[in-house]
Amino acid sequence: MFRNQCCGRPMMGMQQPMMPMNGNGCGCPIVEPTITKCVEKEFFHEVPHVCPIHTHVINRHVYKHTYSPQFTCSEENQVVNLDCGKCSQFMQ
Repeated sequence: MFRNQCCGRPMMGMQQPMMPMNGNGCGCPIVEPTITKCVEKEFFHEVPHVCPIHTHVINRHVYKHTYSPQFTCSEENQVVNLDCGKCSQFMQ
């Protein structure tokens, strides 16, 4: 007969395996396909942020120049002496 291998042990003819028989004719455990379970977890983290806000104030001083006429007056006095001679001309 043919020699079959089960779990590394040769089987000869109709010999009984050392392990109890299961459905595959071999006393070896049947390894089923792997079932993958996917577990999704969410972790929430609070991340503090500092948002600096700077206010710059510009004070603008606007000067509007207005012009008003201011009238002045000045006066000058001049003296003119008409001197026709000297008193000595009458003395002789």
